[in-house]
Amino acid sequence: MISMFLLFSVFILYSINRMTNSLCIQKEIPEERQPKVFRFINVSITILLVSSYVEILYT
Repeated sequence: MISMFLLFSVFILYSINRMTNSLCIQKEIPEERQPKVFRFINVSITILLVSSYVEILYT
């Protein structure tokens, strides 16, 4: 169960980062701000993934 969820999480993080990169290119976000955008989105997605894992674990 854990390995399946980890695989799923890696796929989700990879695809979200690809979409974030596309957003940065499309909206012409300056290079200085891009690390902040990526950090915020990655932390948010990680929190969502951890909370969903905990929910699945205790259900």
